[in-house]
Amino acid sequence: MSENKAPFYITTAISYPNGRPHIGHAYEAIATDVMARFQRARGRDVRLTTGTDEHGLKMYQTARDQGRPTIDLADEMSGYFRDMYARLNISFDHFMRTSDPAHHAASQALWRAMEANGDLYLDRYEGWYSVRDEAFYDESELVEGGGNAKLSPQGTPVEWTVEESWFFRLSNYQDKLLALYNDNPDFIRPESRRNEVLRFVEGGLKDLSVSRTSFDWGVSVPGSPGHVMYVWVDALNTYMSALGFPDREGEWGKFWPADIHMIGKDIVRFHTVYWPAFLMSANLPLPRQVFGHGFLLNRGEKMSKSLGNVVDPMELAERFGVDALRYYLLREVSFGQDGSYSAEAIVRTANADLANSFGNLAQRSLSMIFKNLDGKISADYSPAQDDADLLADLTAMATERLPREFEQLAFSVGIEDWIRAVFACNQYVDTQAPWALRKTDPERMRAVLMTLFQAVRMLAIAIRPVVPAAADTLLDQMGIAEDARDFAALADENWFAKLAASGFIVGQPVPIFPRLELPEGEGDGEA
Repeated sequence: MSENKAPFYITTAISYPNGRPHIGHAYEAIATDVMARFQRARGRDVRLTTGTDEHGLKMYQTARDQGRPTIDLADEMSGYFRDMYARLNISFDHFMRTSDPAHHAASQALWRAMEANGDLYLDRYEGWYSVRDEAFYDESELVEGGGNAKLSPQGTPVEWTVEESWFFRLSNYQDKLLALYNDNPDFIRPESRRNEVLRFVEGGLKDLSVSRTSFDWGVSVPGSPGHVMYVWVDALNTYMSALGFPDREGEWGKFWPADIHMIGKDIVRFHTVYWPAFLMSANLPLPRQVFGHGFLLNRGEKMSKSLGNVVDPMELAERFGVDALRYYLLREVSFGQDGSYSAEAIVRTANADLANSFGNLAQRSLSMIFKNLDGKISADYSPAQDDADLLADLTAMATERLPREFEQLAFSVGIEDWIRAVFACNQYVDTQAPWALRKTDPERMRAVLMTLFQAVRMLAIAIRPVVPAAADTLLDQMGIAEDARDFAALADENWFAKLAASGFIVGQPVPIFPRLELPEGEGDGEA
């Protein structure tokens, strides 16, 4: 594959911390982290931004009901997200809070730019507002709930709201947005989300209310006392404030526009209609792609507090291990589509792929070198055709096929090819039977074991973005330097000879993937 060395910028959605993080937050963070780690391994200078969107009516009301300052609630809830990112090994570069003074300054700069372009005006808002979604909805979008109640398209309660508001001339951007989608087919992915947005914009755009006066928890509107910015102007700008905007030098100048905004499918409209329109108005570069992934379903059901099936990702990580959870979510869920999971499915996949297949391959390969060759490795051997064929296949997987799929966010496809390569290596072990060769042909045994050592290294480096801790533990045991675990290292044809010449000795290997057991009382239901 051709190498792209340009700086790479990727973001998660900026989570609204009115509750503790759930498995959906973890899923998005893991996928974004895998992409960031993958691009770093490709040699690109990467920035990953995440954070918390702390303004809005929900936070204000919750804090008021608890009798505490809103910033105290924001500090507490934002901390839970930081804890989750640390526990799940998320390699973020920036954690931006919308309550940060630097973010306020950035949002006011964006506001002034839109105002200077003539796209903001003061008027009176009357319409349906969902506190839970922090969104206004047209009458035509509402659905009927029980007792003739009106609900948003997401099924959340709406209330009739009347107040003075600043408006953004979104109606002026319909043609420009349609041209953007037409000229850049990959701006919105996957295609199903793109089609939804196209239909929405083609149906006509109304001007958008972008300020509130009913509460003061937010970014103050410049020159308009009593108004705070409506949450989406504020929240979406986090992607730029994290890079130091409005300073146009430094990180913003290097990394903006974002290569990928990774978000849930329920907020695609805000990111692909409002956000590019704001940026067009401010004469700023647009992000290159917005990817709206699907939902995670608990045994096929959407998670909700009322059903009592909301799952704490910290609990899953504690029960099954961080790397096993990361692997399962990207292996079993076709990224972009809805996916289902269960405790049984996590255990089944982790044991089959990681413990029984890759973990066992690594353990027995290093063990045989330790026991039969006193841990010594040597590049001085004569490979047979079977050896060369295996390594050629693994090289193509690790340097061409898996990277091609990961570049397109087709994580499950790339991982499927990786596990196929693992199976091929295990088949190679069974066919070559090095334990038998020890007595009949020691030199052939050494060639087989040296081939396996090289194969295990390649497999570990290829899957490292997904299971970084386990891969590093294995590579440590193999004497692979920390700065030699990327795709450039895979292209180094002399690495094995240099390692052998260094005198490195393989020690007694330590298993990297323990077999998982279902907690007592859990059934054998399907995912």
